[in-house]
Amino acid sequence: MRIKALALGSAAALLAFLGPATLAQQAQPAAPAPAATPVQRVATPALWKVSDKDTTIYLFGTIHLLPEGIDWYHGKLATAFESSGELVTELPDIPAGEAASLSLKMGTLPAGQSLRAGMTTDELARYEGAMKSLGLPVGAFDRFKPWFAAVALAIVPLQRAGYSMDNGIETQLDKRNKALGRPRYGLETLEYQLGIFDGLPESVQRKYLFDVIDAVPTIPQDIGKMVDAWVKGDAAELAVLLNSETDDPALYDALLTKRNKNWAVWIDNRLDKPGVVFIAVGAGHLGGKDSVQELLRKQKIKAVRVQ
Repeated sequence: MRIKALALGSAAALLAFLGPATLAQQAQPAAPAPAATPVQRVATPALWKVSDKDTTIYLFGTIHLLPEGIDWYHGKLATAFESSGELVTELPDIPAGEAASLSLKMGTLPAGQSLRAGMTTDELARYEGAMKSLGLPVGAFDRFKPWFAAVALAIVPLQRAGYSMDNGIETQLDKRNKALGRPRYGLETLEYQLGIFDGLPESVQRKYLFDVIDAVPTIPQDIGKMVDAWVKGDAAELAVLLNSETDDPALYDALLTKRNKNWAVWIDNRLDKPGVVFIAVGAGHLGGKDSVQELLRKQKIKAVRVQ
């Protein structure tokens, strides 16, 4: 499944597009709630620490959407968060209306253009088949660019399977952070994250869309494997599941490598200021050969795993 990092490894693909996916679902009856109460799972996700004599920076890999019933806020992770003075995430806290407005502005096609109008007969059949399989009107995303439709389509089956932003790590950490009265900062802006997708050549956007379409039938199962690795704290397996099948070098560089380099520089600079910082970013950024930790190592900065 080549879309894992694209669908779940970027906060833009989750925070900004929850609105479009929900709008699409409003066009048909809501899926019934699961009859059974979710089984409680105790998780021990991976946590790292970077420190010097007067600064400690924790690095935590997150899952942006999760199902109910996963108990992860305990042990060394909870202790680290409670001891921190600030929360740093990919994005700062952004009002939902602002996120929806900007994503619609950047994701909408120019007047007179239509998503399906540029498709071949085969592409049209594949696209409309995927829409019908999800119970969505085939024209629901006609006004949107391919990248916008791709992310919305990736999220719909996850929402149907019980995954929610409300259960996601950033949402839960933000609630606790606000209760503690501490500041939250962003490593990037929403416009920058959306711009990564919006700046892709149309051919890359369309390839991404049809990769999503091909993956729609098994997205919940595939993401379930990713959650299983995260629950166990298996960072190596998680990196493989998230990143290794992203087969477009330009997309991989834009979504992962460039951003990780920027964040490693940010961490290096932040070490010059005393304090305890808790950084929470998509788990795909903290595993594999181009991980933030590996880039820090090249800067002679050691990240030590503490959970």
